[in-house]
Amino acid sequence: MSEPRIAVVDYGIGNLRSAEKALQHLGASAALTWDPAEVERADAVVLPGVGAFGACMRALRASGLEKATKAAATDGRPFLGICIGMQMLFDGSDESPDVDGLGIVPGRVTLLPERERLPQIGWNTLDVRAGSHLCAHLPDPAWLYFVHSYAPEPDDDDVVAAWCMYGRRFAAAIEHGSVWATQFHPEKSGETGLRLLRNFVEVAA
Repeated sequence: MSEPRIAVVDYGIGNLRSAEKALQHLGASAALTWDPAEVERADAVVLPGVGAFGACMRALRASGLEKATKAAATDGRPFLGICIGMQMLFDGSDESPDVDGLGIVPGRVTLLPERERLPQIGWNTLDVRAGSHLCAHLPDPAWLYFVHSYAPEPDDDDVVAAWCMYGRRFAAAIEHGSVWATQFHPEKSGETGLRLLRNFVEVAA
């Protein structure tokens, strides 16, 4: 059998190569692509994202990759959203209220409490839901690296694979069918992050 192909969606914004390199480090056949046909042919798809929700959504649409990305997140293939890539899966964000998200996961992205220092930059722990496949085999406590001021609030708590606390409880990771996503950066989270990415690679295999 040939090695599964993982497409890392390159829509021209932010540092997307770190996710590609982390997956390759695990032995995955992962590559950045700006070609919708490559996304359509891939066995699994990763949607990274850094910066602002609105800018990322506008860039995805301008790149011509929205349709292929949305198809990959709804046709049963393993799909992983990272940071803003997670937020983009929701209906929208209060950061950019005039910009629609992909609408894959019902819910909205909202500002973390302003009594905390924003953005949250640094390490925080996860409260992992029992039975999570995305967060399987992580240490307890699991420390992951975050950079964000906004965080998703799913309509259905059952999609939450792990919670985190920063001023309020928020969804740090989700599992919605074949769609997995993290608000933190697994590719910047050392061995714990690599273990999580390995879980994704194993599902894609």
